[in-house]
Amino acid sequence: MSDKKHPEYQYLNLLQDIIDNGVQKHDHNTGMGLTSVFGRQIRFDLSKGFPLLTTKKVYWNGILHELYWFMSGQTNIKYLVDNKVPIWNDYPYKIYKDKAGKGKFPELSKEDFIEKIKTDGKFAKAHGELPRIYGEQWRAWPASDGRKIDQLAWVVDTLKNFPERKHTVLSSWNPQFLYAMAKPGEALTFPLCHILFHFNISGNKLSCLLYQRSCDTFLGVPFNIASYAALTMIIAKITGYEPGEFIHTLGDVHIYHNHLDQVREQLTRKPKPFPRLVLGNEITDLQSFRPEMVTLEGYDPHPPLKGEMTVAGGFDEKDRK
Repeated sequence: MSDKKHPEYQYLNLLQDIIDNGVQKHDHNTGMGLTSVFGRQIRFDLSKGFPLLTTKKVYWNGILHELYWFMSGQTNIKYLVDNKVPIWNDYPYKIYKDKAGKGKFPELSKEDFIEKIKTDGKFAKAHGELPRIYGEQWRAWPASDGRKIDQLAWVVDTLKNFPERKHTVLSSWNPQFLYAMAKPGEALTFPLCHILFHFNISGNKLSCLLYQRSCDTFLGVPFNIASYAALTMIIAKITGYEPGEFIHTLGDVHIYHNHLDQVREQLTRKPKPFPRLVLGNEITDLQSFRPEMVTLEGYDPHPPLKGEMTVAGGFDEKDRK
């Protein structure tokens, strides 16, 4: 395989596409500028290596624990905090800070808030919840008749028993709790970005297509690629198939302006061979899966490129006016 055909160039070309062809916008919550294109697709053959990007070091421990958090149906950040994964800390802190500003709770710094999540179970239960987050929609979708629908378990069962069917789709996009479609006070105050994925079996291979509506291409997309590639491999392991492709369809694809210098540096780097992801044979069903059953081998990336997360999106009740 020549260097120019390394699959990571799909991602690097996407960054360059945004720089060359993007339009200028602003995030409606923070005012942060961004450059955006719309409607792109990249794909990775999982038999040719695990697509954890190599042109910067990507936080694999965070990806793995976050994926387990989703797959196990959890909605409280305490699990992530306990495993030193900070990627969701900003959203419950933002909710707490808004309430503290109205005099409902004492003011806390972000560091003190996270420390209380870690050490005070009662506080974590009260303030660490992110209701209607991915795990809940995947494993306990709230039905109108009061049932909790386990979409992920249904997907696994369907793949095992009806492999030629074409309806193994899981959605996180629940209009009942989103934006102005929700009742006042019930709308999520944080965004859901990767909102629908679809499994398909061809021959003896399982593939997954993800639709992501909003794509922070420098910080978020490398996480999303690796997370859903790992999910595809885990579900293939559980259902008895070989991993096929991960296909990533991206809606609004953007670079925040406080990441532009890092992106330009990343574009100067040459991809290295992808690592391997090894799954333990003890992974036999959704209930048996644990992060320690997954091993990453041969990951030798370029140095990290740091960037500040923009706490973007979500809904504010004043938007109804």
